[in-house]
Amino acid sequence: MRDKDVDPSSFARPPEVDPAAILTIVRIPREWEKWRLDRVVHATFSRMSRTRAQGVVRAGAYAPDGRRLRSNQRVRFGDVVLLYRPPFVEPEVPLTCPVLYEDDALLAIDKPPGLPVHPTARYHHHTVTAVMAKARPGAFLALCHRIDRETSGVLLLAKDAVAERTVKRALEQHVTESLLAGLGGETRSETRPSKPITAVAKRYLCITWGVPEPRAGRIALALKLDEHNRFRVKMRTAGDDEPEAMAAATRYEVLGVRCRAGDASRHYALVACDLETGRQHQIRAHLASLGTPIVGDKLYGPDDELFGRGADGTLTEDDLLVLELPRHALHAHRLVLPNPRDARTLVTIMSPLPPDLAELWAGLEEVT
Repeated sequence: MRDKDVDPSSFARPPEVDPAAILTIVRIPREWEKWRLDRVVHATFSRMSRTRAQGVVRAGAYAPDGRRLRSNQRVRFGDVVLLYRPPFVEPEVPLTCPVLYEDDALLAIDKPPGLPVHPTARYHHHTVTAVMAKARPGAFLALCHRIDRETSGVLLLAKDAVAERTVKRALEQHVTESLLAGLGGETRSETRPSKPITAVAKRYLCITWGVPEPRAGRIALALKLDEHNRFRVKMRTAGDDEPEAMAAATRYEVLGVRCRAGDASRHYALVACDLETGRQHQIRAHLASLGTPIVGDKLYGPDDELFGRGADGTLTEDDLLVLELPRHALHAHRLVLPNPRDARTLVTIMSPLPPDLAELWAGLEEVT
């Protein structure tokens, strides 16, 4: 858990540390009490191997008072750990984040695919947080939610602490069918004299391998972290009574069906998904549970080893042929929420299907 409330300038950089080294500040949450430090680093950077995590500790793990820390040290709740990593060349990613909506409380951007939201083991400057800090230096901009690096579309930031708390409370509310029904199709702010809205409605568009059946429905399957998967980020469907299982529900509707040119047996679907809950990888895991994973999905598609090779930057040409798209075909299309200043004012934010997904869909043939 990286600590966003700690000011990096409050710590003196040890003299032996490269001035250009990248600093990550980690405050130990209660559930990490008594963990070894290398395990903390491993958990902080989810795609980093345990061996590499030990190397990070040896290279530059410090306490705030300047003491060097060791891999086998046990941490305590509330401890602050400073991790200095040598500068590294980050993968090139799109860095343009067009503004979709802005008022005195909210800023919504159109996140491009490939741009991570927060710093990771491989990304530091090439992130939404870094891009926005550079574009609006000194401005208060707090991320209200997150979307995966490969997912494109609407991403919401709050412009003050009150708006941030209000939106995050609304995101925690269970979205009902009545809220999902009848929502508009363009970015706007409108005042509704009826009862104030207390939840946020999120719609995603995706392209799937195969066609979900039935073509409209509700998937209500609990999710939990797949404890047997070596990547430690994959979710699996679970029984409601399983420990740590989280209730999850997705409403979906097939908007169109097409096939691969010259191969009428290979069907694809354009699917709209409305979230009742917001669990990690919810749409991807739920659609995969129907046997119709999202095109390009390295983790829930044909072979999750593709995820490992993608994280290492070692995908082959054959891998890319299997995936059909360098990223998973998932797009955050619409966000509807109460304005933090007045819950009777409903804000609708839209992002059109991005060029890569529009091109993929246009290259398929109508099913006759």
